[in-house]
Amino acid sequence: MLLIKRFCGGFQRINAITKGSKPGERLSVQGWIQNIRRLKKNIFFDLNDGSTMRKFQVVIPKNSDTKDIGVGSNISATGCVQTAPNGQLELHAEHVEVIADGNITEGYPFSPKQQHSPEYVREHLHLRSRVDYIAAQLRLRHRAMKAIHDYMDKLDFIQINTPVLTTNDCEGAGEVFRVQPDSADLLKEMTRPSIPIEQSYFDNKVFLSVSGQFHLEAMTYGLGNTYTLNPAFRAENCKSPIHLSEFYMYEAEIAFITNISSLTEFIEKMIKAITSRIIESSLDDLKFCQEKALGSAFDIPWLESPWITLSYDEACDIILANKEKFKTELKPAEGFSKEQELYMVEYCQAPVFVVEWPANQKPFYMKAVRSNPERVHALDLLMPGVGELCGGSLRENDEERLRALPHLPQGLEWYLELRKYGGTPTGGFGMGFERYLQLITGVKNIRDVIPFPRYPHSCKL
Repeated sequence: MLLIKRFCGGFQRINAITKGSKPGERLSVQGWIQNIRRLKKNIFFDLNDGSTMRKFQVVIPKNSDTKDIGVGSNISATGCVQTAPNGQLELHAEHVEVIADGNITEGYPFSPKQQHSPEYVREHLHLRSRVDYIAAQLRLRHRAMKAIHDYMDKLDFIQINTPVLTTNDCEGAGEVFRVQPDSADLLKEMTRPSIPIEQSYFDNKVFLSVSGQFHLEAMTYGLGNTYTLNPAFRAENCKSPIHLSEFYMYEAEIAFITNISSLTEFIEKMIKAITSRIIESSLDDLKFCQEKALGSAFDIPWLESPWITLSYDEACDIILANKEKFKTELKPAEGFSKEQELYMVEYCQAPVFVVEWPANQKPFYMKAVRSNPERVHALDLLMPGVGELCGGSLRENDEERLRALPHLPQGLEWYLELRKYGGTPTGGFGMGFERYLQLITGVKNIRDVIPFPRYPHSCKL
């Protein structure tokens, strides 16, 4: 405990003070001044230390030592907790020390009492954690990650750190970033006969991972249920508000699963459970973000209601029966547009699992429906506001069926060996973590739910 006290310096976080302190308690706080009110005898600070969206009021005597303290300054204060006239706790400080001046009149981009657009705030990535709604988003991001880890740990899933560098393109779409040393001299120094110079470091083409699925499958064959929450990378020329070049993927692989309904049931229970945990731990931030993004009261209507499952053919029938409502046509070879996905959710008045997809629309590893090989046991989960949130499938565990595929990607002999040496039936899914944050907060642009967004023509810092 002594070590912890030294590390914290004896200062308490505002979140803990507002939840657990009592009038009469002596304590010390540190933080940034967000607002100042100067009266005849006292000065009132709104102090924030990033631990909560709630401001904590500090009251100090007005004198020659305190008269020049300004908004934006970092301070530490020690005193006694009292109850303010509004019923909130406040600190009556006996000692205040300025740690650093804010200098907000010298080019600081965010005026303390002014609302700034997300686009403007995004131009100052290194400073935007000081903006209230971005700070709330990042606290929620932390709580959401913790909720996922706690939930999966309770179910005895094993967390796997899947590699960022890989030789495979899991989805087979070619939307990958190549990786090689920047030094031409190093590449030349390491080159070997029959190996192209640009591949001389690894002796192979190497990419940033688009998914940890294949690596999870390998681990699941020996460990049982596994999951990962790792960075993923997609080289798409897309600047839409739901796409990033670098993002996080929450992926799980379940051993001995044999039907798609078990997978949809797992996903529904999981999303509802982690969302409930976030509400329990971070309701203030969640309400604030929703009200900021949507301009309406906090609401997550899908949390208690049952979700809907449709076959791909049933979903197509709904779209075709209402085709006059869409700007985009249904293209059977390409799946559904976002406009069509959102309509299905609205039509069903609930989140929608679309299952049993055409095999030609999905990757090679998805298990064929034995009674209809032109369909695969795949799922897309469609949610309000974001469209597709999860994609998943049962995995083909028959080595001979995989070998017989006409377009099996090269370099996957190891993947086939998994099936050769005991073809365990598995299934799994991937969920875009940032899209999930958009779902629960209502934030329109995915660039505002990740600390440092990367997308085409933008990789700052």
